[in-house]
Amino acid sequence: MTLPVWHPESLAARMPFLHRRAALTRTVRAFFHDRSYTEVETPYAVPAPGEEVHLRAFATTREHPDGTRENLWLHTSPEFAMKRLLVAEAGPIFQFARVWRNGEASALHAPEFTMLEWYRPGAGMDSLIEETTELLRSVLPPVVHCRGVTTDLSRFERLTVADAFTGYVGVDLLAIGEDAAALAAAAGVRLRDNENWEDLFFRLLLERIEPVIGREHPTFLTHWPAAQAALARRDPTDPRVAERFELYVCGIELANAFVELTDPAEQRARFLVERQRRHAMHGPDWDLDEDFLAALEHGMPPSAGIALGFDRLAMIVSGAHRIGQVLWLPSADLG
Repeated sequence: MTLPVWHPESLAARMPFLHRRAALTRTVRAFFHDRSYTEVETPYAVPAPGEEVHLRAFATTREHPDGTRENLWLHTSPEFAMKRLLVAEAGPIFQFARVWRNGEASALHAPEFTMLEWYRPGAGMDSLIEETTELLRSVLPPVVHCRGVTTDLSRFERLTVADAFTGYVGVDLLAIGEDAAALAAAAGVRLRDNENWEDLFFRLLLERIEPVIGREHPTFLTHWPAAQAALARRDPTDPRVAERFELYVCGIELANAFVELTDPAEQRARFLVERQRRHAMHGPDWDLDEDFLAALEHGMPPSAGIALGFDRLAMIVSGAHRIGQVLWLPSADLG
């Protein structure tokens, strides 16, 4: 019989991991304070949680004192709020934010979890990678063990998405472009029913690339195809790719980072495309975030930012096998 999470024996089994998590929180805060970052807090319930096609938000309602009601959503990331603070000239900022993503539950996913996000005006991809490397070396031991994988932090690998597809899939991703049939043929796979280029891109990434990177050493997977730019700007030297990277440690996807897109017209155009795709899949939801676009119009400084899954970092530092082991009161379906 499985004990409830509030049972003393259940908590006692998690306490070694939770003590490591608490120590990790202290050392991360110290890292950013020593670098003149300001810790911020932004609202969790927001009118628009973003335009990401594949993230599902939790809905809620605010009741105003005059009796009117307002539809709100629990944010999937504090990104948009923190970028508003960059516009307001808050300077380098970081946040431990509770975030919500509906429909997610596994050994590595929780529907409510903690995101560590930080933004530095004037930073580029190289400086953000260097800072992230310094952070991990400051808060993790030189060698970490998690989920059966041992990773040595003495060296960090940089690998472009194009080079990863060349080396592990055997295709020239950028030459093929966004042609799903051509990508399937080059990769030697059958295109599934209703599978588009994006679906196939992620299938190949998940099946052939992610299982072999970020294991012996951490891997920064950089320069994503422009179609996967998300909120990153295109690389000025090669518009086929965006200045985006993801970080893998112990074979776990740990962080996602952008050199931020600051052009309000391009951001609006991307939002409209993503809204159309999301509404086609799930139906209408929230209004376009005009306040965020107005902030970009006012002027956001050139910046780089990163979102790091703090619970996963706690798993890595403590050697936990499941995300529920590093949560004080995990839900029952977290693997």
